[in-house]
Amino acid sequence: MKHSLKVTMVLLAMFFISQLIGLGVSGYYSPEVHQVQAENGTLVNITEYNLPYGMNPPQNTDPQLNVISIIISIVMAVVLMLILMKVKAAMFLRCWFFLVVTLAIAITLNTILSWQKYAAVIAIIIALPLAFFKIFKRNIIVHNLTELIIYPGIAAIFVPLLNLWTVSLLLVVISIYDIYAVWHAGFMQKMAKYQIQKLKFFSGFFIPYLSKKQRMLVEKMKNKKTNKIKVSVAILGGGDVVFPIILAGVVLDIWGFLPALVISIGAAIALALLFYFSEKGKFYPAMPFISAGCFAGLGIAYLITLF
Repeated sequence: MKHSLKVTMVLLAMFFISQLIGLGVSGYYSPEVHQVQAENGTLVNITEYNLPYGMNPPQNTDPQLNVISIIISIVMAVVLMLILMKVKAAMFLRCWFFLVVTLAIAITLNTILSWQKYAAVIAIIIALPLAFFKIFKRNIIVHNLTELIIYPGIAAIFVPLLNLWTVSLLLVVISIYDIYAVWHAGFMQKMAKYQIQKLKFFSGFFIPYLSKKQRMLVEKMKNKKTNKIKVSVAILGGGDVVFPIILAGVVLDIWGFLPALVISIGAAIALALLFYFSEKGKFYPAMPFISAGCFAGLGIAYLITLF
């Protein structure tokens, strides 16, 4: 995972920018509680959400049941992904990702276009071609730019479903899963390679680059007919980006902007340390390190609330 300083800084910048966008999107969709009078005359608290496309959670949602449902859904999604990889259902996977990406981009864009009367409709219209070029047309610039706004949109769906304890549990479970998937089972690497080689896209930040040895090889091959050369890639999975945003979004609802920003900073510092100490050519589960940074930030955020 150890890359050149320039590539590392770009990855970190994209990660942190996505976290900041996530805070803005989560803040926009922050639920509001209102008291309304029931038929019997008693006052009842009603939570109002403003998520578009029918994504609002039900009233009186239970965070404990929600976190269990989310964990089960993630497991099912991974199992389904592995099965579809086995049967080589590439087109089905592309269509699946296309729908998810379109919805996530539109949810984020809806916050930017909120001043428009038909913001949700316009957001979908813009999201469709962006998702199409991302999934079906390989373009590294479109890919990474859309990644910046995909994960804030996904996080906005999950933030209202969780509280501080359940989102913390979710990070612990995901971290354990990441360790198993990367260092023991190895199927995380297989999924990443399948996406890049077969599906021609990757669910996460993706930066191809040339090492010093590869650049020297390019210079030698300039006057030769062949133009094929292996290119190194720096990647950061989408889950490593979205889960810190979810925690920061929950903290934003409870404690406000500054404590939530501390979560994002803690996650970014932890990721920077992982990049610094990692060895070249090895895969690392990023979530345990990012989660540690998040929890360190959570402790600092709590201290901030005391003053």
